[in-house]
Amino acid sequence: MKQQIISEVIQQMLPHLDNAQIHQLQKVLENALFGCEITTQTVKKDADDNPKLIDAFVSAKRVEGCSEKTLKYYRTTIETMVDSIGKGIRHIQTEDLRSYLTDYQSRKHSSRVTIDNIRRILSSFFSWLEDEDYILKSPVRRIHKVKTATNIKETYTDEDLEKMRDNCTELRDLAVIDMLASTGMRIGEMVLLNKADINFNERECVVFGKGDKERIVYFDARTKIHLQNYIDSRNDNNPALFVTLRAPHERIKIGGIESRLREMGKQLDIAKVHPHKFRRTLATMAIDKGMPIEQLQQLLGHKRIDTTLQYAMVKQSNVKLAHKKYIG
Repeated sequence: MKQQIISEVIQQMLPHLDNAQIHQLQKVLENALFGCEITTQTVKKDADDNPKLIDAFVSAKRVEGCSEKTLKYYRTTIETMVDSIGKGIRHIQTEDLRSYLTDYQSRKHSSRVTIDNIRRILSSFFSWLEDEDYILKSPVRRIHKVKTATNIKETYTDEDLEKMRDNCTELRDLAVIDMLASTGMRIGEMVLLNKADINFNERECVVFGKGDKERIVYFDARTKIHLQNYIDSRNDNNPALFVTLRAPHERIKIGGIESRLREMGKQLDIAKVHPHKFRRTLATMAIDKGMPIEQLQQLLGHKRIDTTLQYAMVKQSNVKLAHKKYIG
């Protein structure tokens, strides 16, 4: 209880004192209360400022350029944690968070990757609170990164891609497959494209990636032909690059493309057909052919090169060929 009182006093004095003064105040309080027995019941700090602190953090992240989707994920993750622990944010301790993460993993049967994502968001939140002098020290500091297994991600073979192209019954589906396979863009980026965004002369287009970051992606000659054929075949006035097959021909959504690809995969007996696999396939092929990792990072729109380096570990056959070429 004494430590709780000391923490409460320090929290309230944070805006008024510098770090050295705060440290001295803590020592004075600890000495003054040493040997004292506190029998009065302390009043638990009201948690009414929890929403205010969460709102302030989300606003700060919005200013930094995070997308609304990311901000919603941050808010939901933090609010779920606060509701579960049932304390004011300023009073949450390391053990509270450890218990929360353990219970969450047990209840939801979540993977280590999911738990580490939650830990990362909470670390960002409490570190921001510390930087802004709302708390003395982040309780996430002593919760280390969750170790996760490195899984070898699958890619499409050349035969898989040709089978999909050969079995497309719609010009739109053929254009979608070629667009994903040749540009490596994210599915969320592709569904936002308009016909006017396509520069057929330069075989390129501008997409808006995560955090509304703009970048140029490129497509090959085959994709250009299939895109032009698809656009020429349409009789609607929708500006979207890809639309639904049935009237009123609205802009196609991510779920529509995912569903179409899953159906195609089942028909052709190709395992795990989904949009992101095209992106991974392009990255793997680029690495195989010697593209510098910095250029691949720019092509894929990765903020951190560590993310791009994950693609360099896709094929064990690459290591075998390199060993044969350089060593054996």
